[in-house]
Amino acid sequence: MSLKAVLFDFNGVIINDESIQERLIEQIMLEENLILKRREYRKVCLGKCDRPCLIDLLATRGRILNDAELTQLLNRKAQNYALELEKIEELPLYPGLDDFILQVCSRNLKLGLVSGAVRQEIQVVLKRTKLAEHFQVIVASDDITTSKPEPDGYLLAVERLNQEYPDLNLQPQECLAIEDTPAGIQAAKRAGMQVVGVANTYPFHMLQRCCNWTVDDLTDLELERVQEVYSQKELQGTISA
Repeated sequence: MSLKAVLFDFNGVIINDESIQERLIEQIMLEENLILKRREYRKVCLGKCDRPCLIDLLATRGRILNDAELTQLLNRKAQNYALELEKIEELPLYPGLDDFILQVCSRNLKLGLVSGAVRQEIQVVLKRTKLAEHFQVIVASDDITTSKPEPDGYLLAVERLNQEYPDLNLQPQECLAIEDTPAGIQAAKRAGMQVVGVANTYPFHMLQRCCNWTVDDLTDLELERVQEVYSQKELQGTISA
């Protein structure tokens, strides 16, 4: 089993935008004449797609919206997200991201992105930071009906990479996921992948209990050593066979 692909989460791994996301959800709630409680966003929404996040927040207040109404709210949030980013001269990408992506590309590994964010929000960041060219596959919340910790997004990313590269024959166990939340970590593991937990959102010790590797930031992640672990597993499998 060799390492063939690295799959990134988006919010909390690529861009440090939790405060922006919380502010936009709070704004939507206010527009619906509702109040977001202190720490409620972190408790209900972190690691989830925006749609189930809003569904849960509204449901606890006795508000049920149909799909069209929810989509309208999400589109409005995505538009406001783009406007918020326009106010920022330099987007708050996490340390080590550029260098790590270059490492991945230099080793001819495929890059994908699996996120609970809507595609519109992802694309505005990737385009502005010139990272779009590196990600062969993007799975956004628009593409799936479930949310992390369900594994569907990661499994769809594998499927799409195989469609993009028919000779790749990619299997989930040949992917490395980069995640920052317990829900995301669980989703990748349930898909059969090994996971790096980056302590951007939750404490190092909390992620360490459920990840294959844990780092404070991507500058600490030694891709060569990770690849060696995959190669050793492949060798062990060959010997066992």
